[in-house]
Amino acid sequence: MAVKQTAGRDQLGVVAPKFAQLNDDVLFGEVWSREDKLSLKMRSIVTVVTLVAKGMVDSSFEFHMASAKANGVTRDEMAEILTHEAFYAGWPNAWAAFRVLLKIYGEDADDGSGETFAPMFGMGSPNDAYAQYFIGNSYLNPLTDAAEAGVGLANVTFEPGCRNNWHIHHASKGGGQILICTDGRGWYQEWGKEPQVGARSRRRSRPAPSW
Repeated sequence: MAVKQTAGRDQLGVVAPKFAQLNDDVLFGEVWSREDKLSLKMRSIVTVVTLVAKGMVDSSFEFHMASAKANGVTRDEMAEILTHEAFYAGWPNAWAAFRVLLKIYGEDADDGSGETFAPMFGMGSPNDAYAQYFIGNSYLNPLTDAAEAGVGLANVTFEPGCRNNWHIHHASKGGGQILICTDGRGWYQEWGKEPQVGARSRRRSRPAPSW
């Protein structure tokens, strides 16, 4: 499955359209999408290690740290990666990277179920366009082009404690929205009913949940 990225066009589409196109379509659309060569998890590890070695612990590094988490790198694995790298890339670089680890992973730990949180479709980019509808941070990874496919399909990832405000998806037929929980768990509430825990493989139609 191709990795979709729009950050280049969103931020540099006017100033440097060619750079934006190479970033979105080649780096992510082609190189990152070669899962037959390297898994997304391995590509995330390589990217994080490279950026730490270069001392580039900026906002783009936070994005790649979050992507590593979404691609299945656990907190314990990342901590061991940075500890090992400290002896090769420099202690200050690793120390700075650990500050980002604490921000991205927080106090994540096994909840006793043996499961770790890793969105199966990838976390995508910060859901800035719809941030007004959320309390906390969420991430959006479009999986289809609604204009081409006729049906919009997207993966939305909620950070711990993030809530989606009450809203309705209107439709003339067939229901306005179907939600499928593919990973993790959280609270949702159907209109007029008591809140309940939603977990992987639970599905329902509108209205949207409040996690």
